[in-house]
Amino acid sequence: MTNTFSVALVDEAREALREVVKETPLQFNRGLSEKYGAKVYLKREDLQAVRSYKLRGAYNRMRSLTADEKKNGIVAASAGNHAQGVAFSCAELQVRGTIFMPRNTPRQKLDRVRALGGDLVSIELSGDTYDEAYAAARKLSDEKGAVFVHPFNDPLVIAGQGTVGAEILEQLKGEQLDVLVVPVGGGGLMSGAGSYVKAKSQTTKVFGAEPAGAPAMAEALKAENPVTLEKIDTFVDGAAVKTVGDLTLSLTKEVAEEVLLIPEGKVCAEMISLYQRDGIVAEPAGALSVAALDDLADKIKDKTVVCVVSGGNNDISRYPEIIERSLVYQGLKHYFMVNFSQRPGALKKFLNEALSPTDDITLFEYTKKNNRENGPALIGIELAKKDDLAPLLKRMDTLGMSYELLEKDSPIFRFLI
Repeated sequence: MTNTFSVALVDEAREALREVVKETPLQFNRGLSEKYGAKVYLKREDLQAVRSYKLRGAYNRMRSLTADEKKNGIVAASAGNHAQGVAFSCAELQVRGTIFMPRNTPRQKLDRVRALGGDLVSIELSGDTYDEAYAAARKLSDEKGAVFVHPFNDPLVIAGQGTVGAEILEQLKGEQLDVLVVPVGGGGLMSGAGSYVKAKSQTTKVFGAEPAGAPAMAEALKAENPVTLEKIDTFVDGAAVKTVGDLTLSLTKEVAEEVLLIPEGKVCAEMISLYQRDGIVAEPAGALSVAALDDLADKIKDKTVVCVVSGGNNDISRYPEIIERSLVYQGLKHYFMVNFSQRPGALKKFLNEALSPTDDITLFEYTKKNNRENGPALIGIELAKKDDLAPLLKRMDTLGMSYELLEKDSPIFRFLI
């Protein structure tokens, strides 16, 4: 196995993977193009055989296994999409694999791994983050002497992911690519696709989009070394890692103009928009690149832009949380602790005089307290417009109401969201 990455490896992978991976569509998106005054294409890796680009890197690495390595089996760690690529590859190459995944991995991803790998793959649930699953997987790999198929920090995996970039340039058919936006977790896709595109189209600007709650690459770029984050938000599970690779960091440093940090709530809003506008079911990591366009609006006007929709493995049971996070991010959903006087008519006065006709109560929790003059109520209110909050607070103040607007760092707020 090679220990260094080169663009030539991407060309080799492109040929080797032609009969294995699907060449996913590069689709012009009229809505986004009109919104940003640009020519925006979406690279639909959510339509890949395993619903994400991760198959490319996993298969490219595993096709290089020797006969003895295949006989000994492989070990991997994944938050979901790499696991599916590995499981698919195990079935295709008839290799036994043990895949470690976090305990909070969405059920849909677990079921898909089992379906793709069949009897050749066993799943071990370990820890609450990818990094904890990774540590357990490396331990088993060392004990068994089995090959560890890394999800990003491996030259052949990076080369496989680089075929996304090769396809994009082929599909543009000579049209100049001005801006490429790529989701960033461990950095494998950025390293592979970004490196390939920059080598073949030197004027293209490559931007990364990383979840704000898991800024491992952004922090590593600042420190100029991989750093391990103490705590991360795992909501964007396909891109939430505590530590990026040394190889992916060095390549990202070379090719990325900037790695943008995208709030999780904005990702949720974009997921909903992609579904409602385009019928695209993107997972959180899959929506990262499109969610970054607001931050790039001034840079992409009149440009040709490609956003990689990296995956569509989303558990439908997550949608209530996605909608909630989206509304909170947009300033349309707020939670209050209100101290009501325990007298007849107090709630009616709040409803009639504090709330406007377009304010909607979505949560009301109240228990009458005996022998007390006042009792607290937990209230969720959805607004028609973000600007409706200030008038609501003014009306509540005018009524002399005792209340607390719950902030996002409040334990009660975090419990609700």
